[in-house]
Order: sequence, then C-alpha cells, then structure tokens
Amino acid sequence: MPPRSPYDNLVHPRTVKKPSPQVEAQRDLVVEDPSSGFVGAVVRCEKAVVHLEDRFGKVRAYPLGPGFWVDGRPVVLVRPRPQAPVAPTRSASGSTYVAGARARVAREGRIYVEGKHDAELVEKVWGHDLRIEGVVVEPLHGVDDLPGIVRDFRPASGRRLGVLVDHLVTGSKESRIAAQVTGDHALVVGHPFIDIWQAVKPSVVGIRAWPVVPKGESWKDGVCRRLGWEDDTGYVWAQRILARVRTWTDLEPALIGRVEELIDFVTTD
Repeated sequence: MPPRSPYDNLVHPRTVKKPSPQVEAQRDLVVEDPSSGFVGAVVRCEKAVVHLEDRFGKVRAYPLGPGFWVDGRPVVLVRPRPQAPVAPTRSASGSTYVAGARARVAREGRIYVEGKHDAELVEKVWGHDLRIEGVVVEPLHGVDDLPGIVRDFRPASGRRLGVLVDHLVTGSKESRIAAQVTGDHALVVGHPFIDIWQAVKPSVVGIRAWPVVPKGESWKDGVCRRLGWEDDTGYVWAQRILARVRTWTDLEPALIGRVEELIDFVTTD
C-alpha cells in the first residue's frame, strides 16, 4: 500500500455543496415550490408559516425553511426582520416635522374658522404646526357672529385674532363684515369656495369636478344627489372627503395660502 499523501483529502470545489442562502419572506416576493410547481407571491408571514398567492388568486401555506426557489435558485425562506419605524421628516402641511416635541402652551391669539368641517380639515393638515406654535383653532358658527366675537375677544398686541371665512368674494355680505372687523390685530381672510368641501381637489375624492348646484338649493345636498353619494352629509364629509386627505397637496392653493397667512399673523408677536 502506498504511503498516505497530504493531498489525499483534497476535494474538487464543484463537489462541495454550498448552503442555500437565506431570503426574508417579504411581501410580494415571488417564490416557487419546486416539489409541486406552485409559484406565488408572499402575501403574509405568520410565525413559521408563509402564505403564497398565485396569479389566479389561489393561496397556499408552507412552512418556512428550505425547499423553495427564488429567481430559479434554491433558497431558505425565513421570517422578515422587524423594521424600525421611520420617523416622518415632513408634516402634513409640508413643514419640518419636529419629532417628540411637546405642544406649546396655547397663545392668547386664536384662529376662528367658519364651521366644524373647516376646523377638522385645518387640524388634519396643519395640526402639527399649530401645536408647535401653540395656536388654538375654534369653529365660527356663522359669519354674522363675527363682530360680537371680535368685540368680546378684544384683539391686541400679543393677542391676535385670525379668521377664515368661506366664499369671501367682493361685494358679498361676508366681505363687508370682514372689512368692518379687520384691524392691526385682527385679520379676516377667505377662500372663494362655496363650502370647504370644494377646497379639496376633485381628484382626491375620485371625481372630475365638483358639481354646479343652482343658487337657492342646499349646496352639500345638491352635490350628494348629483354624485349619487349618501344623503348623510356628515358621513360624506368624514368618509368620502376628509378621510382621503393626506397632505397639503390634496388641497387647492387658494385655501393653503390663506391658512398659512393666518398662522403667520397670529404667531407674530
């Protein structure tokens, strides 16, 4: 028998089986089960089970581990690692998001808006900014109440009052009242829309344009009838309109500019 050589145990590299790489079962990853030929995208991963859905909508569950192919190569499917939440860098209004900031003590200045829906929309888009600046927004239940509110509020330096009015157009009753109360420490601005609903871009709520409703007919009710929406305008506002607003880009510029103007006005000491 010939003596053993230190080279006797050498193995050709192609005969060494490399372990299959681990791949996280992230949603929408396309995976093949070669034993059955089933190909599907990951729709969810629960504990030790992955669920795959094929192009026909059929879902199958498999235990995580080896035995799968991805991009024609064998892999070991593993649970996705939890992702650390990413802090937003911009608020809904487009301003810099201040993470972890506590709301500032409310200023003496106030912003009034004409109606509950207006207040809810301003809060949704500018709420972060208002809390940072310490500005409180309150609903105005009719522009006819404005002179009394201004008189009771007594605007002054460090105690400014800003008001947002619907459908503020030249020659209207609203414009006359606005001119009457506007001064050094009180500012009334308005948007041209009949109702705050119109300040939301039509495309955001899935329509081509806001319907034209004849004068004398309830505008909100008329819109709902013409669009085939529910006759509960509160539900329509909350679910069909406000729920679809995400950021300032969903709103018309004529509203955005006025709200920004009021925030700047009441926060100027």
